[in-house]
Amino acid sequence: MPTLPLDTLNRPIRDLRISVTDKCNFRCPYCMPAEIFGEKYEFLPKQEILTFEEITRLATTFVDLGVTKIRITGGEPLLRRNLETLITQLAQISGIEDLTLTTNGYLLSDRAQALKDAGLHRLTVSLDAIDDKTFNHMSGRTHGSERVIQGIEAAEKVGFHPLKINAVIQKGVNDHLVTDLAQHFHNSGHILRFIEFMDVGNRNNWNLDQVVPAATIIDRIHTALPLEPVDPNYQGEVAKRYRYLDGGGEIGIISSVTQPFCGDCTRARLSTDGKLYTCLFASSGTDLRDHLRNGASDTELHDLLTHIWTHRADRYSEIRSDHTPETRKVEMYQIGG
Repeated sequence: MPTLPLDTLNRPIRDLRISVTDKCNFRCPYCMPAEIFGEKYEFLPKQEILTFEEITRLATTFVDLGVTKIRITGGEPLLRRNLETLITQLAQISGIEDLTLTTNGYLLSDRAQALKDAGLHRLTVSLDAIDDKTFNHMSGRTHGSERVIQGIEAAEKVGFHPLKINAVIQKGVNDHLVTDLAQHFHNSGHILRFIEFMDVGNRNNWNLDQVVPAATIIDRIHTALPLEPVDPNYQGEVAKRYRYLDGGGEIGIISSVTQPFCGDCTRARLSTDGKLYTCLFASSGTDLRDHLRNGASDTELHDLLTHIWTHRADRYSEIRSDHTPETRKVEMYQIGG
């Protein structure tokens, strides 16, 4: 069996996140603020976006290098036309143990069955608030959370269970609703995950004062619904797990700011236009699309990816300082978070 590549910190490559579109139907201030991404904003033209065949070919090569988990992201991935075709292609790659997708849930009611039929294993839904006023503020839209809740219910009915529900928590915006979110999904069987507000990209006006520490979130929930810590499911799991003492399920906390987990990071990210990023906070990526379209062989792609990974030394969250948030970084909507 061939030796699988390790980076300079002895981290293998296990997870590949693939952004299939840079478009989104929400305008969340921490990702795609409406004042920048207005109606006249020009997203990538079709010819610059990776085709399903190109994505599948790259994914196959990544699996050969050790990837066992693939997550489809965006933008909002359900805006990509005929996405189920890609899911079917990826599901047929031998070696993929976990094929999952992250969505804002707005289009999920109509697509859940097709995604399940195509071979998708799991779903994650982003939901920062259930309260309509707060939801609208954080999504940049005016329709409230009802369609997202309906999407979650539709996904559960077709067999996606448990779902993971991701909530970005921002001080002074939705942190007062942390317990409400926990109580809503308590006993649902779904896994609610709270995410510290992070300095992803350059357009969300991030500062440390807006971060609600993971410890504070846990304390607030524990007061209403007592918790206890749970061991991680696997090495490199990004969320710290807690379960309710009354048996009502579990939650997770993703604490990239106050408790960085770079040391176990096994994730690579493929942007919509085919650039490989080895860190969520990277300033630049390697263009794989040109190699594909210029006739690179499978061996050449294998060697290129191996070279990139074995030279990887990223640990942004561990070395974050007062100045690092000001450095230029890839935007979240380009690589999916």
